[in-house]
Amino acid sequence: MKFNHEPVLLKETIEALNIKENGIYVDCTVGGAGHSIEILKRMGSEGRLVAIDQDEEALLAASNRLQGYKNQVYFIKCNYAYLGKILDELSIDKVDGVLMDIGVSSHQLDEKERGFSYHQDAELDMRMDKDQELTARYIVNNYDKDDLEKIFWQYGEEKWGMRIAEFIIEARKDREIVTTFDLVEIIKAAVPKKARVDKHPAKKIFQALRIEVNKELDVLETGIQSAVERLKQGGRLAIITFHSLEDRIVKNNFKELSRGCTCPSEFPVCVCNRKEIIKVINKRPITATEEELKNNNRSRSAKLRVCEKL
Repeated sequence: MKFNHEPVLLKETIEALNIKENGIYVDCTVGGAGHSIEILKRMGSEGRLVAIDQDEEALLAASNRLQGYKNQVYFIKCNYAYLGKILDELSIDKVDGVLMDIGVSSHQLDEKERGFSYHQDAELDMRMDKDQELTARYIVNNYDKDDLEKIFWQYGEEKWGMRIAEFIIEARKDREIVTTFDLVEIIKAAVPKKARVDKHPAKKIFQALRIEVNKELDVLETGIQSAVERLKQGGRLAIITFHSLEDRIVKNNFKELSRGCTCPSEFPVCVCNRKEIIKVINKRPITATEEELKNNNRSRSAKLRVCEKL
């Protein structure tokens, strides 16, 4: 099986992690191992990498690609929300760096049967972990109107979400919504042609469903806290996001974790006992160069934020 996934912001991410020769690093979303292999190339024989992915196909592809480093890599099929537990089971206390490359992979989009893409007809699925029960098909056929509206707005920021939810409710009265194209046709019927502008009318709805199926934003929140907790002093956390909802979570968490004393200035001594936990390395997110944009279209929306444990 060929796993097509070109790593984005590769040079910038590897530089940001500040790889130590014999360090311990975690790739929370190893995917095709594009970032991981570059981390391993920069480490000595004592260096270790924890390669995590909840997608079994991704993990298999990564293990094949990293075959030459098999004695240095722990391959873990799991959701990175459980990072603390994973490290505990490996008897690893602290690590030198953590990488998170958030969202759906090119491979998952390209594999028709995974049901992620609105460009290919397949059963509505969208599970990154195929062992879990919740699917996009279940959501569109069972969630009530209010819940559909909520996820379409919160996770897709879709202004036509209310109308699309109404059309879904009506459509499923006649028959079950089974495939991606079933849903696309309903969305097209709900969104007026003049409102479609330059984006596919299903783009935001499919994003919202994918996030709901995989609880992506909840996982990101938990993952950031776990990663920072397990970093050594001077250790780095690098996070690549692909849309504003993800980037906002990273930005806000970094801001909160880098905030020190919040006592009023007139207080003679600190009573809040709040201390900075991290320092933010880049105030503005790092984005792709013009050269990368030409070679990898997926990098267009990518943003990299980095912090260091104090």
